[in-house]
Formats: sequence, C-alpha cells, structure tokens
Amino acid sequence: IAPVDLAQSVIGPGMAIYTRFGKVLDAEGKPLTVRDALMLINQILDETLSEQEGDFDADSRWAMTWFDQMGFSEGDYGVAETLAVARNTSVAGLVEAGVIKSGQGKVRLLKPSELPGDWDPATDKRLTVWEMVHHLIRVLEAGGESAAAELMARLRTKADDARDLAYRLYNICERRKRAADALAYNSLVQSWPEIARLSREQGLGDRGQEELEF
Repeated sequence: IAPVDLAQSVIGPGMAIYTRFGKVLDAEGKPLTVRDALMLINQILDETLSEQEGDFDADSRWAMTWFDQMGFSEGDYGVAETLAVARNTSVAGLVEAGVIKSGQGKVRLLKPSELPGDWDPATDKRLTVWEMVHHLIRVLEAGGESAAAELMARLRTKADDARDLAYRLYNICERRKRAADALAYNSLVQSWPEIARLSREQGLGDRGQEELEF
C-alpha cells in the first residue's frame, strides 16, 4: 500500500464497523461521534507505526524524532545533544554517521540531495536505516528504479527496515503538513515493488557481497 493510501485503507474498514451500528459508545459510555472515531483510528495507526521504532538503530531513532520536530530545518545544538543523550547517541556520532550537519551552534539533517554519490553501505562503519532511506531516495530521483535496485541489493536484508522507516516518515510529514517531503517518501514506497523486482531479476543480490550487519 502506498503511504498516501495507508490512512484511507485503515479508515475505510474502521468506519464500516462504525456505521454498522445505530449507536457507538466510547469507553465512558458516551456516544462516539464520527470525528472522534476518525481521531481514534488515526491514533491507533500512529501507535502501530511507532511500535516499529524499536527495531531501528539509535541514530535513526534520533533522526526520526528530530525530523518530527524540525524537518530539514536548523535547530539548536543544545537541544540536539539533549535528545541524542536520550537516544543513546551523540551529535558527534550523528555527524560521523552522515546523518546531520553541525556547526556554529546549529544542527540540521542532511537532505537526500546533499548525500555523497559514492556511498557504499558495505564499507559504512556506522550504517543507519536513516541513511538507507535517504540514499535510496537520492538514487531513485537521480537514476530511476534500476539504479535504486542496484543499491537495494547491496543493502540486502536491511532494505525492509528502510521501507518501514519510509512509511513512518511519510506519516510524520502528513501529520505535520509537509507535502514536499511527503512526496519523496511516498514515491520510494510506491516504487518499492518494482525496485525489488529489478533487483532480483538482474541477479544483483548474488554478487557475493558480505551480509550487512549493524
């Protein structure tokens, strides 16, 4: 399901149940309005997507929280470091991982267009799911699905984590009304089946590359 359709795919069945009955009550026994029902459905969707965060590395969890608050805009170093400590990482480590740019008391996430074109996940000493998502977006936008398929093959089994994070980031963009950023994540997930097919078809996954591990 494309991220742009995910909310509707959940709302549809939920509202079908709601309209089946003459009256729906909440936990306190009060009538549940359509508006309240929609809010509950979206809340459960957000909670379900949030549960996946525990599967991501610490740097990616930091980046996701920062993205929720700041997007790709600058923020204060002190706030970034405080959040980093809470996420069991550091601003210096995030710079080393290629996730952020830091200087003059400010921190911001690197956009896909700012990432290095010669990135190789096999030699990345601090590989993050965040990097995977945004390098896939960079390659997809620059070289299309075939180029993205080659990169996906080098990610091996970690590619599925990137897809899950792309869903989560789209959900954040939709909630924060960031249409331009949402488009990139939606495009990646929509293209995912074809990218995966091309990766298998071209036999790119059988080049004997070492399995990636965090």
